[in-house]
Formats: sequence, structure tokens, C-alpha cells
Amino acid sequence: MFKESFKYYKSKWPVPDFKDVINFSGQGSDEEVKEIHLSDCEDFASLGLPLGLQPVHHWKLFTLNNRPGLVVIRHAFTAQGQRYWMARSLRDYPRTPNRVNLNERLFQKSVLDDWWSSLQNCADKDEARRMKISMRWTTLGYHHDWDTKIYSEELHTKFPEDLAKLSKFFASVLGYSFYEAQAAIVNYYPIGTTLAGHTDHSEQNLEAPLFSISFGQTAIFLIGGQTREEKPTALFLESGDVLVMSRESRLCYHAVPRVMKAREETWNTLIEPPSKSSKESSLEPPVQPNKRLRTEVPCITSTDTQAALEWGMDPILYHQVTDDIFWSPFKSYLHDSRININVRQVLYENQRTLIDDICGS
Repeated sequence: MFKESFKYYKSKWPVPDFKDVINFSGQGSDEEVKEIHLSDCEDFASLGLPLGLQPVHHWKLFTLNNRPGLVVIRHAFTAQGQRYWMARSLRDYPRTPNRVNLNERLFQKSVLDDWWSSLQNCADKDEARRMKISMRWTTLGYHHDWDTKIYSEELHTKFPEDLAKLSKFFASVLGYSFYEAQAAIVNYYPIGTTLAGHTDHSEQNLEAPLFSISFGQTAIFLIGGQTREEKPTALFLESGDVLVMSRESRLCYHAVPRVMKAREETWNTLIEPPSKSSKESSLEPPVQPNKRLRTEVPCITSTDTQAALEWGMDPILYHQVTDDIFWSPFKSYLHDSRININVRQVLYENQRTLIDDICGS
């Protein structure tokens, strides 16, 4: 059943009918989708708010009645926030010492060490295209060994502070008092590529949620049961969506059979920030359609710089992404590609390394 659904939505001809794909925008019966509301009593203001995120009360949270443990968060990111994480995923995360999928026999060491810089400096169009479509993943923190399907203490580098704090913020809002991002895989999907059905079971701690953040073009995501015999549910994941897999859904088969053009490239629409008199003066307002792109880079305020540093973010990059010239190569890449950041907690709360037992002895 899972393979049949995967083949159906992957098909280039005939083009599949998308009427049964849940988009969390009014389509889908009440039997399938339930919107959940965060407690009005919860003091999310005490958590602070990372730059590039909408205030929590703007978020839309959904669950699927037949997929317990699965949560989809929409409208969490501003357009500028989307751009920041896209730029981090393309420019910074594939750099050494992080690992990438590129084959050392097919690419020079300079490409393996700094793929994005090499791509931008490549004058050969055919070689640049080969370089672009060959990049499929980079791993952060604990690096997964694809041969043994396990993590090891030897394959371990520093996890990005900004991504760790962003993930912890999402976890805190959802009620996970202890969460530490320790491993991530960033996937790069040109339109037309897929990810076959699989489960994520390499982490020791399967009680912690998995955060999957989508940027760029739209994907169809399949989520099934714990065997391939169960028919999966299909849903659209759009730029800025956060899919959370916890509890029962943590060991369910899932896949990406199709990457397709987005209905609207929300990350390319920036609007002027509110006046300083606004209560949310340091936050970019919600994305609105049909607004002209801002062409001048605003000055970097001390408030924004301080906020960025508190969340481990790069304040210069956060403002650079609003500049058309700086953003141009990222825009070109994302015109036909999707980025997916999957963040996991590997260890239990009282573990410090993989070789520690759960009691910490």
C-alpha cells in the first residue's frame, strides 16, 4: 500500500490527482484534520522570540486524527526568517567539517569543503549544474553512518548554535521541557527528485520529537504506519512549515514522492518593518501577498543585533538576505529546489555521550 501511493504521487505521466492531498487550508474533512490551539494561559513571552519567527499567536497548528503524534505548524516564519535559514542551509551548513554526500572521486576537495562558494565561482554552466544537482545532503552534529545505520562518538562535530536554539524554542512551545538538538540532516531536493519510504530509528532516544522544517518549493509528504502494508496519508509541505514527529509517528514509514512548484514563493516577498512605535517593532510582520520587494538593506540596529546574538544567529546574514543583489544566487537556487532540515535529539537527558548508559554512569 505504501509503495503504491509512492508510485502514484511520483508519476510524471499521467499526472496524479492531488485532491486527496491535505493542505491544511480548509481542504480535507474534519475526520482527517484537527486544528489545535496553544493554551491561552501559557506565557510564551517568557521564552523570548527568535528573529525571523512570527509571534506564537500567529501560528497555525494541525494534527491528523489517524496519525497520532504528528503535528504540522504553519505560519511560524516570516519571509526574512525563511531567507535566513535558506542562506544558512546553502552557504554555511555544507562547509567542512560537516559531512556531505558528494563523492571525492567526482569533485575536487574545494567543492567538498565549501560547496556553495565553489558553485558560485564556477564559470562552466554544465559543471555548475552538475555541482548543484549532485548536492543532496549535509549532516550536522552527530553524523549518521549510512553503512551501519548508527551514530558514533567519533563522527561528531559541533552542532550549529542557532539551529539548536530554534529547535529548542519549538520544543518548548510544544511542551517538551528538555530538548537538545544533537544531530541534523539537511536535504536538498531539486524538483523531480524523491525520498523513498523509510523510518527514522537510529537515535537512542525515540521519545524526543523530530523536527522537520521545509523551505523553498512544495513537497508531497507521505506518512504511513509502522509497516509498509498500511496506506499512507498524503499532505503538502510548503515553505516555512514545521512537521513534528513524536510518540507513535516517530517510527512510522514516511517518504517524499514529489517536489513541485509552490503556489506562491512567499520567501521572495518582503515588506517594510513596522514603525518603532509598534509593540512588535523588532519583528517582521506576517507575510502578505502582492507587496513590492524591498530593495534597500536596512541598517543593522543594536536591538536586532543583540536579539540575533542571544539566539546564536548571524546578525549580518539576517540583514544581508533582504538585499536583492546578495539574495540573487539563493533565489536562483530555490526557484526549482526545496530544502528540508531534519533535527533530532540523539541522547537521553542524563547522557553526555553515546557510550554513557542511560543512568549516566
